[in-house]
Amino acid sequence: MKKTSIYIHIPFCDHKCIYCDFYSIIKYDDVEKYFYCLKKEIAFYAQKFSEGRIITSVFLGGGTPSFVNSLLIENLITELKKNFNVSEKAEITIESNPGTMDEKKINDYLEAGINRLSIGVQSFNDEELKFMTRIHDSRKALETINLARREGFKNISIDLIFNLPKQTKNKWLSNLEIAADLPIEHISAYSLMIERGTILNKMILDGKVKIMDSDFDAELYEITIDYLSGNNFLQYEVSNFCREGYECSHNLGYWNYNDYISIGTSAHSFVNGKRWWNFSPLNLYISAVEKNGHAEIGNEILSDKEKLNEFVMLALRSKGLNINDLTKFNDKNWFKENEQYLTTLKNENLISIKNNFIKFTKHGYAICDEIISKFQ
Repeated sequence: MKKTSIYIHIPFCDHKCIYCDFYSIIKYDDVEKYFYCLKKEIAFYAQKFSEGRIITSVFLGGGTPSFVNSLLIENLITELKKNFNVSEKAEITIESNPGTMDEKKINDYLEAGINRLSIGVQSFNDEELKFMTRIHDSRKALETINLARREGFKNISIDLIFNLPKQTKNKWLSNLEIAADLPIEHISAYSLMIERGTILNKMILDGKVKIMDSDFDAELYEITIDYLSGNNFLQYEVSNFCREGYECSHNLGYWNYNDYISIGTSAHSFVNGKRWWNFSPLNLYISAVEKNGHAEIGNEILSDKEKLNEFVMLALRSKGLNINDLTKFNDKNWFKENEQYLTTLKNENLISIKNNFIKFTKHGYAICDEIISKFQ
């Protein structure tokens, strides 16, 4: 059985946060029609790919999946299990915003078989939350985390953002201290990204907001690694930290270069070396699924070299690259071609090389994208 992951995009939100560039909408007339189309798309891909596969993880992302009626979520998971061979041990995650959560929703999710809750906290500082235009405050975030644990969630993850405007080292460290003391198993800590087309990008261009430089960003990142590593959180990817045994299975599927099927607006899939992606606009997605059963707008078949490069990039950004694994791509030259560069990186304490295993140091993680871009 081939291990496969499923991602489902729920684009609906209460409002658009100033930094967000994910496809999300605040128009709710077509919510039920959208979920009808998700089920139709699930059935379409089940016919093509369910045989010989076992679904080891499901991830409901957005948008804000917790914004919609929990009954829609329950029915969607039921439909998924009808069409695919979903492992009894599958990790099933839903993203949530504390401002949309209550006791009933949490229990509905548990009843539906969701066993991992990802909570978009972003900060425990109310001034920072207000700047980001989040709909919750720190009190609500803490209440949601503790309520989820009390009601039965045994695997809780939170997202945090660093290098916000006016964020000091002490403010960021305070966020980490609060997080590490909570009943959670996983923390995703992201540097604030400035994406074109976002409200935040316009604010910066207009001179209303100033972002700290890359050196300060790197300092905050190293503080993150040092603090969380010293408080029983294992770093297993550039931005992800967990208690022992609580790595996100869904993320590991991506980073181990496993197949994944994605459903919904703007979703990207990767199966048998082919990548394809869906329409983003809701109306075009619905129209395409109603007509064809799917909403694919484009695709590409990767060359062996492209597959190798992606595998190297994903492995290095996570736990590291086992050079022996390169034989999967019929490649015998990658290490030789990059040996001099790797030696330089090792001498600069950016990577470690031991027993045919290459891994970033914390200094290497801080500039990993730059390093990876220079491999041959």
